[in-house]
Amino acid sequence: MLEMEEFLVRAELTSDRVKTWIEAGWLRPQRSEHGAAFSAIDIARAQLIRDLKEDLGVNDEGIPIILDLIDQMHGLRRALRGLCEAVGVQPSELRQRILTEVRRRRPILSNSPQVDQSS
Repeated sequence: MLEMEEFLVRAELTSDRVKTWIEAGWLRPQRSEHGAAFSAIDIARAQLIRDLKEDLGVNDEGIPIILDLIDQMHGLRRALRGLCEAVGVQPSELRQRILTEVRRRRPILSNSPQVDQSS
């Protein structure tokens, strides 16, 4: 975890900007006895916000919408990863039946990377 000063250097931001983003809820650092504590994910999120605003011209109303969509996407990816891991430990016959059913329901998925069928 990084304290504010180190975070500002690594994220290449001013303290006023970071404080504004925290107040807006765009950044959510953890709290420590010394104040805000930032992670590597917070650095990436701050750099994304900066890029959205400066490079892409996204306004303040658009930032929370984009961040929420990204957060949802990451949550879905975690859920899908967990599902794939759960399917991956099933017997081969069951994995094959699941894969067949998924392909039947969504033919476009048949071109996607396949569940490991070994074991």
